[in-house]
Amino acid sequence: MALLTARRFLLVLAGYALFALAAMLAAPMFGAEPVNVPRALSQWWETRGAAVRPYEVDILLHLRLPRILLAFLTGGALAVTGAVFQALLRNPLATPYTLGVASGGSFGAVLAFFLPAYLPWIAFELGPFNYVQCLSFAGSLGAMALIYGLARTGGRISTMELLLAGVTLGMIFSSLILAVRYFASPHIVVNMDRWLMGGLSVTGYGEVRSVLPFLAVGLGVQLGLARALDQLGLGEELAQSRGVNVARLQALVFVFGSLAVASVVAVAGLIGFVGLIVPHTARRLTGPDHRLLLPASLLAGGGFLVLCDTVARTIIAPTELPVGIITSLLGGPFFIYLLVRSRRGGRMWGVD
Repeated sequence: MALLTARRFLLVLAGYALFALAAMLAAPMFGAEPVNVPRALSQWWETRGAAVRPYEVDILLHLRLPRILLAFLTGGALAVTGAVFQALLRNPLATPYTLGVASGGSFGAVLAFFLPAYLPWIAFELGPFNYVQCLSFAGSLGAMALIYGLARTGGRISTMELLLAGVTLGMIFSSLILAVRYFASPHIVVNMDRWLMGGLSVTGYGEVRSVLPFLAVGLGVQLGLARALDQLGLGEELAQSRGVNVARLQALVFVFGSLAVASVVAVAGLIGFVGLIVPHTARRLTGPDHRLLLPASLLAGGGFLVLCDTVARTIIAPTELPVGIITSLLGGPFFIYLLVRSRRGGRMWGVD
């Protein structure tokens, strides 16, 4: 493993930042309606304060930019949480959805689509959140509390029990989702399925503002645990002997990682493979040092999802594909490639 100097840290992150910036600068130009970004910005400056503005300005400011920001935040959150959960479970196959928190959020969202037909008052808004986002977020937090309670024994979290509890509850929630879909009317089922496929179609910055505080806390804590995660990778006993409070570290990783996942699932639905593929790629390019791996995953995951969403809204324009379909189509073959390569090289975790 290469020594992490300040110079290497800055140079590597600069490369990832350039990738993310290039993706975010290119994305506004593509879509069902092409936008000349320099012209739109010039028109915005010339017509600032006017009641009516050129259509390119409205498309850029109220459709493209908030969508790009949400894609970057969602991709970065999933990638960082994937890297952290892989370290927590010491399992290279772990993803942000492995521990069942997203399944709880999905069940909450499905209920939100189903219940208003029988309980109209449930279609409420709470601050910047609509009722679907609120119930999804509540479902994720409820699942997190239940999984944490099941896995906590003797003041510590058993990673094996954490994994088993998460997978089991995920299966239970999946069965409950199927039950709700069975009783729902066809047009409601369509809405459920589109949400479950994952999507980033937004108008304005409401979703970005609603998710940002939770992501700031969730990602901030995870990034601050980088050194302790490096110690945990050597084994719990060795980490404990080096002054790491393993029980506290496990609790912080699970709780704040789940908070980040819950916040993005509430607004974007399920978007697979980002939290699996991006950390693997970043680990191979930068090494396993979490001080570098986590911010690299943040930038790479954000840029990757921005590109995937750009493809999703342009490949069959004017119709849009759910971005979850694109990430799965790209991520599945890429992960098979990683498996084949690791089998030939004898390694899956870390770098060659």
